[in-house]
Amino acid sequence: MKLISARFGLRTRLIAAFLFVAAVSAATTATLTYREARSAILQQAQDTAVAQFRDRVSARGIDLPPDRLGLRDMCLALARDGKARPWTVFAEYGSLRVSSSDRPTSTVITPALRAASQENSHGSFQRVVKDGKPWLTVGMPTLFNRGDGRQPTGLVLYAVMPLATEEANVAAMVSAARDGALPALLIALVPALLAARSVLRPVRDLRRAAAGIGRGELHTRIAVRGSDELAGLARTFNESSTKLEESVEELRRAEERARRFASDVSHELRTPLAGMLAVTEVLDEDAAGLRPDTAAAVRLISTETGKLATLVEDLMEISRFDAGAVDLHSDEVDVAETIRKTLQARHWEHRVRTELPCGVRAVLDPRRFDVVIANLVGNALRHGAEPVTVRVRSGWRDGAPRLVTEVEDSGPGIDAAVLPHIFDRFYKADAARTRSTGSGLGLAITRENVRLHGGTVHAANGPAGGAVFTVELPLEGE
Repeated sequence: MKLISARFGLRTRLIAAFLFVAAVSAATTATLTYREARSAILQQAQDTAVAQFRDRVSARGIDLPPDRLGLRDMCLALARDGKARPWTVFAEYGSLRVSSSDRPTSTVITPALRAASQENSHGSFQRVVKDGKPWLTVGMPTLFNRGDGRQPTGLVLYAVMPLATEEANVAAMVSAARDGALPALLIALVPALLAARSVLRPVRDLRRAAAGIGRGELHTRIAVRGSDELAGLARTFNESSTKLEESVEELRRAEERARRFASDVSHELRTPLAGMLAVTEVLDEDAAGLRPDTAAAVRLISTETGKLATLVEDLMEISRFDAGAVDLHSDEVDVAETIRKTLQARHWEHRVRTELPCGVRAVLDPRRFDVVIANLVGNALRHGAEPVTVRVRSGWRDGAPRLVTEVEDSGPGIDAAVLPHIFDRFYKADAARTRSTGSGLGLAITRENVRLHGGTVHAANGPAGGAVFTVELPLEGE
């Protein structure tokens, strides 16, 4: 059933169901009509023949005991009396057998009819099919009156009448019904199409409306027609769309307030943080001459102030992405040289292994690419294990050249439950790790910078363990 549903559309199935019901109804009606008509035709022929034969036999005088010549004449006379349908008459008296034909006996007359005719003074009849041909056989005993009622004489007359004409009429009726079935189905196709159209119109409207909702057109509504189940479905869809639009609008306002708050707070904190950083630099220089406990406090203040400054800068960067206020300042660079400068600027060149082929050039924003590499390598050094490896290679995807950069660490890897959320803002795989040297925004900023370049970034676990972050950027000019 699922395969049929997948292969044929709803319109086809509705029309097929309608035509199936029409065909079944027509076949049932035709069958019942055929049975009734066939019974009526055969019954009429049977009743007429039985009544006529009984009357003809009753009107004949019989000399007992009958002789062969007299019975032959009687059979011929009775055969000539069959007006509506010709019949052949057979007479049986003891061992004497005579007929109106050249054969004294008939194979159509059954023993059951002979027994019934001898027992029933009013006669009996039977429909018989012999060699594929239908026959009506009538057995009528002759009677005489001895003063105590009519008694059988022992002479039984049989009339054998073919029913070919009646069967031909029935066959013609069946052929007419069969020949009329196809036009009837073609006529039924018209209301089937109209019914399918009336049913599918709201379904199509619902599909278009659902597609509009999927595209973010939350104002989409369906025109409600009538009061049936489909109209109720349309009203429910409209109510759901209204609630969804209101909820999404409220979420957008809340998100906008949160973004504005983060941006405002970041801007407000930037100025005092600049002063705090200047002071902590001075205190760091003089920490060696202070008492040990005072020096430890000064260094802690300096470290935490640096973390706060990093967080504020990351928040401002995310706010710029959210506001769409970021631009690419692209330039053609040597990828290997750019990555080496990133590692040297952070003094990581002795902690990170590199596989950087020469001659790979790409058009990208050097500052933002520096942020991408720094965030990925810093994340590997903090949460993975050394050695950390950075690889660069050229590749192809969807028929277009790509710059592929991989950052792999030697740690235990990333838990499968964490992988879908690794680039979420402030997401921490370990709930107990509430404090770290990072802001929790590094990978989120990395993803935004990669997207800005038209590329992709994803995280996985290497075959030998350890996390592998892969950045793919489009290569131009190849």
